[in-house]
Amino acid sequence: MMTIALYARPVKDNIPDYVKTLNTRLNKEGIRLIVFQPYFSFLKKEFEFNLDIPTFFSYKELKEQKPNYLISLGGDGTMLETLDFIRDTGVPVLGVNTGRLGFLASVYKEDYTSAIDKLIQKQFTIDARALLQLQKPNNLFELNFAINECTLVKKDSSSMLSIDVHIDGVFLNSYWADGLIISTPTGSTAYSLSCGGPLLEPSSESFILTPIAPHNLNVRPIVINDKSEISLKIKGRDKQNLISLDSKQATIQTDEEVILKKANFHFNLINLNGQNFFSTLRNKLMWGLDKRN
Repeated sequence: MMTIALYARPVKDNIPDYVKTLNTRLNKEGIRLIVFQPYFSFLKKEFEFNLDIPTFFSYKELKEQKPNYLISLGGDGTMLETLDFIRDTGVPVLGVNTGRLGFLASVYKEDYTSAIDKLIQKQFTIDARALLQLQKPNNLFELNFAINECTLVKKDSSSMLSIDVHIDGVFLNSYWADGLIISTPTGSTAYSLSCGGPLLEPSSESFILTPIAPHNLNVRPIVINDKSEISLKIKGRDKQNLISLDSKQATIQTDEEVILKKANFHFNLINLNGQNFFSTLRNKLMWGLDKRN
């Protein structure tokens, strides 16, 4: 039997109607639905939701249920969280945007019902997105992977950081800045973009190094091959700084080496028929709305 998992945060924007609509449609097709347990409990408490639907809570539980697809209900932040549950299983993810901008969660909530039908009828393509892996240190996070970016930033001081960067053992630069973003093509529309980084097409097989508020004005973002090993070392007055993988954050000691490489598996994003990266860019960034177009 086909199984579809639903992941959502327990917030009031994610109303019970989303689950009811999905459950009704899947029952007609003989498809099994499983729902993220904290979200399901939230619906029962806040909305007196009374449907009997199986749930999952962890990566292990989800893997045991063997879902064919996972629907992420929320914004891009919610989509990033799904990586903790699907990991290297290869389960494709469809993002339904109940948040704001949403480059990953590109299905509008108004199109939710038609999106379910397209998913059931397999009217979609799979977009395999590259991931960053934090190889060293490997004890800061339970899951050392990022869909968007790895970021090194100062923690408490107003002083700048100096970050020495080597690419495949070859010295690139010492960045004097508030921090440095190492971004995937997927993350090119996230934090890197707000710091002046370029937009990359998802299959471009590249990483971006984007400094945050660099002191040297001639230092600009650089695009490198994603087969490269990136080595970083922070120098500064403070003993501790911050490192993040997407929305996960930890403290890292100054002078500790950071090594990043491309992961050996992908995040499989579902693009429904009619969706593609360029149309999403135009819609989300409102390109073409100038009267001269």
